[in-house]
Amino acid sequence: MRTSVPGVRPLRIILSTLLVIFSNALIHSVFYIVLRDGNLPGVINAVVAILWGIFGVYFIYWSFNLAIEQYPDRWKQKMIPILFVGPAVALLAWLLLVPTIRTLYMSFFDSTTTNFVGLANYAEVFTNRILLGALRNNLLWVVFGATACIVLGLLIAVLADRSSFEKLAKSIIFMPMAISFVAAGVIWKFIYFYKPGTEQIGLLNAILVSFGFEPQAFTSMFQPWNNLFLIVILIWMQTGFAMVLFSAALKGVPEELLEAARVDGAGETRIFFKIIVPFISGTILSVSTTIVVFTLKIFDVVMVMTGGQYDTEVVATQFYRQFFMYRNAGFGSTLAIVLLICVIPVIWINLRQFKKQGGF
Repeated sequence: MRTSVPGVRPLRIILSTLLVIFSNALIHSVFYIVLRDGNLPGVINAVVAILWGIFGVYFIYWSFNLAIEQYPDRWKQKMIPILFVGPAVALLAWLLLVPTIRTLYMSFFDSTTTNFVGLANYAEVFTNRILLGALRNNLLWVVFGATACIVLGLLIAVLADRSSFEKLAKSIIFMPMAISFVAAGVIWKFIYFYKPGTEQIGLLNAILVSFGFEPQAFTSMFQPWNNLFLIVILIWMQTGFAMVLFSAALKGVPEELLEAARVDGAGETRIFFKIIVPFISGTILSVSTTIVVFTLKIFDVVMVMTGGQYDTEVVATQFYRQFFMYRNAGFGSTLAIVLLICVIPVIWINLRQFKKQGGF
């Protein structure tokens, strides 16, 4: 009859775990050094990097899972979730949490991040005329842009679901989502194009001239009209996103509920506001918060269309200028933190709604 020697199994588990850690470190270090210092042709180097990325991650999880399988059940249940979720959490912390903390730290220093200035940068944000204009423009984008995307997306979803051309209509509305905001800015730059004293090749000005009106400099006219013309681009692109999600939510409204309301004599408007809207309120909130967060971070359209000129600056473009063009790291970091503070309440609302729906 065999008897187990006390301490042998724990020792074997510890040794196998150390072996897995050492072998992973050795194998991946070799691949890294070969890719960094090797003289392989470019194509082969790229293929090796791709294969290393795919099979290397698989080997890490497989080898660590193999080591954890030797642990007692009590420890195994605790270690496996850490194994599979831990790397993702660590990566997110490294890419998001650590830079956020570093940016917050830098926001209390001057442009060279050597002299501590306390809250002076934050005071400057809310007293500088240009930055107050950027904050005001961000508010315009949220109030008019996000609201229009949500309202039009819901309206189109309701109308398209009752149309015989539902697929075609939704495809046309959703199509702008297929291009980037930079590309959209270039397209709309040609649409708004204005050149005084010559034939107008911009689409809108060509239409105005053909009807006998004077051409307009849409993106350089006085506030707030030039900002509103830029907001139209956001509406053109994001309405399709809202429409698709609202349409999916509308498909989940029970038809029997709607028929019962119609039998009771309720009109379509009353059904919409009293039954449909409350039923899809979770989707409305999720779509609203997503678009608001996206709108607060708007950068591409403004940079491509006007470069922030003509009083069209937003917080993101000012952050870019201060941090990368003027090399004012302290003030640029402050703007990034201000933008983060604006986004946090919206994200919190979204997470709270997600929790109510059983997401956590």
